Amino acid sequence: MGHDRTVPEPVVITDPDDPRVADYRDLKAGDRPAGAPRGVSPVIVEGTAAIERLLLSPYPVRSVFGVAGRVEDLGLADDVTVYVADKWVVSEVIGFRLTRGALAAADRLPPADLGQLLAGPDPSAPRRLAVLEGLNDHENLGSIARSAIALGVEGLLLDPRCADPLYRRSVRVSMGHVLTLPFAVLPDWPAGLDRLHDAGYLTVALTPAADAVDLDEVDPRAHPRTAVLLGAEGPGLTAEAQQAARVRARIPMRSGVDSLGVAAAAAVAFAALR
Repeated sequence: MGHDRTVPEPVVITDPDDPRVADYRDLKAGDRPAGAPRGVSPVIVEGTAAIERLLLSPYPVRSVFGVAGRVEDLGLADDVTVYVADKWVVSEVIGFRLTRGALAAADRLPPADLGQLLAGPDPSAPRRLAVLEGLNDHENLGSIARSAIALGVEGLLLDPRCADPLYRRSVRVSMGHVLTLPFAVLPDWPAGLDRLHDAGYLTVALTPAADAVDLDEVDPRAHPRTAVLLGAEGPGLTAEAQQAARVRARIPMRSGVDSLGVAAAAAVAFAALR
């Protein structure tokens, strides 16, 4: 993993108000420390499996905080600050009962450069992207990121209204995979989709509309660069986004079922367009 399997000497926390664990305070209030502005708070990662993925990601680890006996399971470098406390102190700091043993805080990094994300490491290689419009549910976003990693999607593009993919709930539901998935914001929406078209992507807007083509009619072998557009749970993609896409596609379903949840629909589409 690139990290020595040594455990830094932990700092024992006995006072829930200790300023050294301020990154973790009152997380139930909104996935970021109370009073921290949106988008500048640290990345909070919950659970040892997700922290292991954090260690493989580009995000610099600030500290780890957890119950004594659990942080020893992590492959932490000697320069990582480790705080331990009993479960009651941990719960009082974070504002809920921690069931996954440990949390970590990491520095944020800016979103990926849009041009570099579209090109990819090899401009001639097949590429799959997910493009999200108005997706304001952190758990759906995390679930989509997890499916993206599992099913060969190499990046996320977000419209300006999307939720923060680095909020704690997004990271938790993704099992930390969102930390290894590059993302960028497409500020000019939906006109900015032309950036994808110029880079050779077929944009496929997912919709349950009856006049859309069946998803299985979109041949991924004929389109080595494909971007799947997904809208928020409930309203789905706006008419403007659908019009800006090259193809409108629907997932064939049994009669009487009009749609899937957005996270499930994303997984189906990612698998179909591999």
